[in-house]
Amino acid sequence: MSEFFWGALPYVAFTFLIVGTAVRYSRDERNWTTKSSEFLAKKSLKYAGPMFHLGLFMAAGGHFIGILIPKFLTDGAGIDEHLYHIIALAGGIPAGLLFFGGFFLLMQRRFSYSKMKVNTSKMDAVLYLILFWAIATGCLATALNATGILGDFNYRETISPWFRSLLMLQPDVSLMENVPLIFKCHMLAWMATAVIFPFTRLVHCLSFPFEYFCRSNIIYRKK
Repeated sequence: MSEFFWGALPYVAFTFLIVGTAVRYSRDERNWTTKSSEFLAKKSLKYAGPMFHLGLFMAAGGHFIGILIPKFLTDGAGIDEHLYHIIALAGGIPAGLLFFGGFFLLMQRRFSYSKMKVNTSKMDAVLYLILFWAIATGCLATALNATGILGDFNYRETISPWFRSLLMLQPDVSLMENVPLIFKCHMLAWMATAVIFPFTRLVHCLSFPFEYFCRSNIIYRKK
């Protein structure tokens, strides 16, 4: 099962993400959209949308630094382990608050307003469930690791090289053996997100920034 979860399943997720997205764009480009619901509930997006997207960009940046940049490079740049954790927390705490807070407001808007039902599909419910799983496990794992509850666990010596080994097509499953359960749940969450990505409204993010700034405005008129 360890070989499957950490050696095979990531490639299944990557395949769904890449091939599924390409197929959807080629066969169903007309539905390549976020299915905007701003005209149904505009005021609630005033804070929820910016909070969610800003938190998302900050979290993505933190993951890029922590996962894709090897530890020896940051050490060589004079950033020791203590300083790295201070920087990570300084960026991670506001990112988590914005990301989770924005997501909660979007989820409340999506499922508490009756008029939003017309623009909410079953796949939207699945998407919100998996995103909640991913964000909650990520925030909880970061909090537990920062407070020392997980001991001296260092994801830059386990999860980071494991993920890079996947990208090099030489998965080192042994690196995930002693990873705490909460981090493993977070890893499974991104795989689940990758699998459902082509079938959800998340595909609209791939239009940014290539088509986003060039498209015509959508004009709504009040009745």
